[in-house]
Amino acid sequence: MNQIIPIRDLRKTSEISEMCNQTSNPIFVTKNGYGDLVIMSLKAYNEKMAMLGVLENVQEAEDELERGAELLDGRQALLSLKKKYAK
Repeated sequence: MNQIIPIRDLRKTSEISEMCNQTSNPIFVTKNGYGDLVIMSLKAYNEKMAMLGVLENVQEAEDELERGAELLDGRQALLSLKKKYAK
Protein backbone atom coordinates (compact mmCIF):
# COMPACT_ATOMS: atom_id res chain seq x y z
CA MET A 1 0.00 0.00 0.00
CA ASN A 2 1.32 3.45 -0.87
CA GLN A 3 2.40 5.67 1.97
CA ILE A 4 1.60 9.35 1.66
CA ILE A 5 2.91 11.96 4.07
CA PRO A 6 2.68 15.75 4.21
CA ILE A 7 5.87 17.70 3.57
CA ARG A 8 5.95 19.01 7.15
CA ASP A 9 6.64 15.44 8.33
CA LEU A 10 10.03 15.51 6.62
CA ARG A 11 11.35 17.14 9.81
CA LYS A 12 11.06 13.70 11.43
CA THR A 13 14.14 12.40 9.65
CA SER A 14 14.69 9.27 11.74
CA GLU A 15 11.07 8.20 11.37
CA ILE A 16 11.12 8.86 7.64
CA SER A 17 14.34 6.88 7.25
CA GLU A 18 12.80 3.97 9.15
CA MET A 19 9.66 4.10 7.01
CA CYS A 20 11.74 4.07 3.83
CA ASN A 21 13.84 1.14 4.96
CA GLN A 22 10.82 -0.96 5.97
CA THR A 23 9.48 -1.13 2.42
CA SER A 24 10.74 -1.24 -1.13
CA ASN A 25 7.88 1.03 -2.19
CA PRO A 26 8.37 4.78 -2.48
CA ILE A 27 6.82 7.23 -0.05
CA PHE A 28 4.87 10.06 -1.63
CA VAL A 29 5.21 13.50 -0.11
CA THR A 30 2.45 16.06 -0.57
CA LYS A 31 2.61 19.84 -0.42
CA ASN A 32 -0.64 21.76 -0.02
CA GLY A 33 -2.53 18.55 -0.76
CA TYR A 34 -0.76 17.83 -4.06
CA GLY A 35 1.98 15.38 -4.91
CA ASP A 36 5.40 17.02 -4.67
CA LEU A 37 8.16 14.50 -3.91
CA VAL A 38 8.89 10.79 -3.83
CA ILE A 39 11.43 9.32 -1.44
CA MET A 40 12.77 5.80 -0.98
CA SER A 41 15.62 3.93 0.62
CA LEU A 42 18.94 3.72 -1.18
CA LYS A 43 18.52 -0.06 -1.45
CA ALA A 44 15.12 0.33 -3.13
CA TYR A 45 16.50 3.03 -5.43
CA ASN A 46 19.42 0.83 -6.52
CA GLU A 47 17.05 -2.08 -7.17
CA LYS A 48 14.77 0.13 -9.28
CA MET A 49 17.73 1.50 -11.25
CA ALA A 50 19.08 -2.01 -11.88
CA MET A 51 15.66 -3.11 -13.16
CA LEU A 52 15.48 -0.03 -15.35
CA GLY A 53 18.85 -0.96 -16.84
CA VAL A 54 17.60 -4.46 -17.63
CA LEU A 55 14.44 -3.09 -19.24
CA GLU A 56 16.48 -0.66 -21.33
CA ASN A 57 18.66 -3.54 -22.56
CA VAL A 58 15.59 -5.59 -23.47
CA GLN A 59 14.10 -2.63 -25.34
CA GLU A 60 17.36 -2.08 -27.20
CA ALA A 61 17.43 -5.75 -28.22
CA GLU A 62 13.84 -5.59 -29.42
CA ASP A 63 14.60 -2.45 -31.41
CA GLU A 64 17.57 -4.20 -33.04
CA LEU A 65 15.34 -7.12 -34.01
CA GLU A 66 12.82 -4.76 -35.60
CA ARG A 67 15.65 -3.22 -37.64
CA GLY A 68 16.58 -6.67 -38.91
CA ALA A 69 19.60 -7.44 -36.75
CA GLU A 70 21.09 -10.88 -37.19
CA LEU A 71 20.10 -13.39 -34.52
CA LEU A 72 22.82 -15.48 -32.94
CA ASP A 73 22.43 -18.90 -31.41
CA GLY A 74 23.04 -18.59 -27.67
CA ARG A 75 25.24 -21.69 -27.43
CA GLN A 76 27.34 -20.68 -30.40
CA ALA A 77 27.79 -17.17 -29.00
CA LEU A 78 28.95 -18.54 -25.62
CA LEU A 79 31.34 -20.99 -27.27
CA SER A 80 32.77 -18.17 -29.36
CA LEU A 81 33.34 -16.05 -26.26
CA LYS A 82 34.95 -18.96 -24.41
CA LYS A 83 37.34 -19.56 -27.30
CA LYS A 84 38.19 -15.88 -27.52
CA TYR A 85 38.76 -15.28 -23.82
CA ALA A 86 39.77 -18.73 -22.47
CA LYS A 87 43.28 -18.95 -21.07
